[in-house]
Amino acid sequence: MSDLGTLAGRYRMLRLIRGFEELALGLVKSGAITGGIHPYIGQEAVAVGVCAALRPQDRITSTHRGHGHVLAKGAAPDRLLAELLGRTGGLNQGRGGSMHAADFSLGILGANGMVGAGGAIAVGAAWSAVQAGEDRVAVAFFGDGALNQGVLLESFNLAAMWRLPVLFVCEDNGYATTLPASVAVAGSATGRAAAFGIPAVEVDGMDTEAVRAAAAEAVERASAGGGPGFLRCRTYRYEGHHTMERLMKLHYRTPEEVDGWRGLDPLPRGAALLPPGQAADLDASVAEQLAAASDFALASELPSPDSALDHLYADGLRPRPGVPA
Repeated sequence: MSDLGTLAGRYRMLRLIRGFEELALGLVKSGAITGGIHPYIGQEAVAVGVCAALRPQDRITSTHRGHGHVLAKGAAPDRLLAELLGRTGGLNQGRGGSMHAADFSLGILGANGMVGAGGAIAVGAAWSAVQAGEDRVAVAFFGDGALNQGVLLESFNLAAMWRLPVLFVCEDNGYATTLPASVAVAGSATGRAAAFGIPAVEVDGMDTEAVRAAAAEAVERASAGGGPGFLRCRTYRYEGHHTMERLMKLHYRTPEEVDGWRGLDPLPRGAALLPPGQAADLDASVAEQLAAASDFALASELPSPDSALDHLYADGLRPRPGVPA
């Protein structure tokens, strides 16, 4: 497990997330992961920087592009990979899959396929912590495509009115699926938050250390009773919105645009902060860990069809009155 309190630990987590996503892409291509994934490659600095500012008791909600958040908050890569494969050894016994992985023991309240929905869940988690007298901060990750979702704006309002310990993190990668944010979002991301009186900061989302510093300040303020905060992390995904794009052959970004952002890759920027040779040693360590994760996940059993209705009801299957069992 990486220690996100050190430069080496943060670099190792960057490499782990990147390697995990590359491994998952290969398993999608082979057909082992069905349905595809939303790759996080390129955005790793946001997950690592924010989670480096969190404490074990703090909670997060994630998105459809959530593997990086889940790993950075401490989830075991072998169990997350098994979850993507739909295996019983997964974090949620293969029932959550790529978009709904969760681990409550680590404060991971779940990735979420509904755009912007994690904001309301994080607000609820923060409210419950206040009611219980617990020092917990909740973080809601979301993309720029969520900025026009009513549920997110309602979450801003409640968090501000009740001065809840919530950090809203907008991963602005410039596109809502294939729609440029520049033609879809009126005003600005930070302006959305500022309208509710929430302190809003823009940060280079390709710089792990910049994200960590901004997140740490917001988390400390929220923990001290200062209310919610908002980070707009300007970042970029190098892969498509979803692996299906490889088949659809969409052309909404130019090669020059992608190459320009590759020059800001957070991994070499993180490696440059380490002593000579340390990054290579960490790369090798991560490669070994991911190889073991792949072996574990692929060896894990598929769920029995007989268990398809398990976990749907608190007391098992309960037919409606008058309906034969």
